[in-house]
Amino acid sequence: MTPAELAEVVLAAAHAVFDERGLDPAALPAQTTVERPRNPDHGDYASTLALQLSKKVGVPPRELATALADHLGRAPGVKSVEIAGPGFLNIRLDAGAAGQLAKVIVEAGPAYGRTDTLAGQRINLEFVSANPTGPVHIGGVRWAAVGDALSRLLRATGADVGTEYYFNDAGSQIDRFARSLLAAAKGEPAPEDGYGGAYIAEIAAEVVKRRPDVLDLPEDAAQEVFRVEGVQLMFGEIKSSLRDFGVEFDTYFNEKDLHDRGELEKALLRLREQGHVFESEGATWLRTTDFGDDKDRVLRKSNGEWTYFAADCAYYLDKRERGFERVVIMLGADHHGYIGRMKAMSACFGDDPARNLEILIGQLVNLVRDGAPVRMSKRAGTVVTLEDLVDAIGVDASRYALARYSSDSPIDIDVELWTRATRDNPVYYVQYVAARTASVGRNAAEAGLTRGDAADFRAELLVHEKENDLLKALAEFPAVVASAAELRGPHLVARYLERLAGAYHRFYDNCRILPRGDEEVTDLHRARLWLNDATRVVIANGLHLLGVSAPERM
Repeated sequence: MTPAELAEVVLAAAHAVFDERGLDPAALPAQTTVERPRNPDHGDYASTLALQLSKKVGVPPRELATALADHLGRAPGVKSVEIAGPGFLNIRLDAGAAGQLAKVIVEAGPAYGRTDTLAGQRINLEFVSANPTGPVHIGGVRWAAVGDALSRLLRATGADVGTEYYFNDAGSQIDRFARSLLAAAKGEPAPEDGYGGAYIAEIAAEVVKRRPDVLDLPEDAAQEVFRVEGVQLMFGEIKSSLRDFGVEFDTYFNEKDLHDRGELEKALLRLREQGHVFESEGATWLRTTDFGDDKDRVLRKSNGEWTYFAADCAYYLDKRERGFERVVIMLGADHHGYIGRMKAMSACFGDDPARNLEILIGQLVNLVRDGAPVRMSKRAGTVVTLEDLVDAIGVDASRYALARYSSDSPIDIDVELWTRATRDNPVYYVQYVAARTASVGRNAAEAGLTRGDAADFRAELLVHEKENDLLKALAEFPAVVASAAELRGPHLVARYLERLAGAYHRFYDNCRILPRGDEEVTDLHRARLWLNDATRVVIANGLHLLGVSAPERM
């Protein structure tokens, strides 16, 4: 019996109690939940339904809990129900009902853990969005890992998600990039406000290779060639690096398109219609202080140039007009000040910032070896890049390490820890279970042991304490996925997988799955093979949500 199935049994018992007592059924919720008690001695699951309903119907909570317990105790698969405190229900399942979960998981396969808790939500998820003026640095890599994992989680809980990379191919930073490429091609030092690093010389050389005549052009024309060709080359490299990291986007959105299509004028007109635009000192402003911003924001400067904030407004409006009800933007630690102005901007459009716009801030990441920061990338000149991280610890370890911690916490990635083939390496610890469960399956086949038909599965034989602990851990997975999606926390999945790995290791050490030598294959061996295979399904499903492989061999 899964937690969701038990919750339905609890709700059915509540309906029966209400019918007997003539209570108003409108007070009953459409659905309820059960939870794992912190102390396993208190039972397999706990329900607070009696406490929730007591005030609504005017019945003391323990009296209501007693009536619920009486009905629940007679339900198939429920071994016992105890009442604790003011009206908590502590529920124990019989072994057969608990063990059936292994079959449910194996038969569900990749679908186990998926829910519809966010069904009907259309979410635009923007992450990374690094300027195409250099390789993706380690902070952007964190968002690549976390953002991609979050998109998988949101989809696993029923949301309609569009992932997006905002490609800043307009503005002063691109001009500095082009001037830096032109200087490198001429063999001159980078401009004072330009970009350094070996990658600038590499891209400049490639532009010259594509356009041998570029240095013969007037400087303005040459700079434009380096801008167009250089941005294309740099962004192609960024996309390739992210693809190798397992991250691809549904949409790559060009900032320049907003300007070319007149989207900034359109956004300005919409904001004027809402009554929040004013003119001052020759510039056009948005009165964001009406909605809690610390100061009003310039949309168009007195010289007629648009500001970055104006493009932000146009881009937000574009997303909303594409039908996305919720816009989620992931930004680095240095963008914390954007939250107030972006929330105010959403309100200026007439939206509800609490419902339509969500901004997640990620903290800094450091790559360390022997307790000291890893030396900066020679190629990038000033930062540790995606390639540096992958070269140091690999794609799987990188993705797992970056997703394992709440994004609002700074992290140090220890090269030695994350490359170690030992249990203190979290990704190795989890992936080892994936490999071990696969190995058990191969060895079982060689020994002539198969799970057999589902109809013959003897779930009631799984009575060992470690079997029960593993089943309880497996049962948590759908709720963990739903919670991780709702809280925007892929790290909850990683930490769950580590707990599950521990439960499996203890099961494996205490409950022999394969027959020894000429020992006859029994129904208990088969039941434990179901449990082994169910574990592999959940480990694989969880790792997939993090974009990490579930190896069959290690």
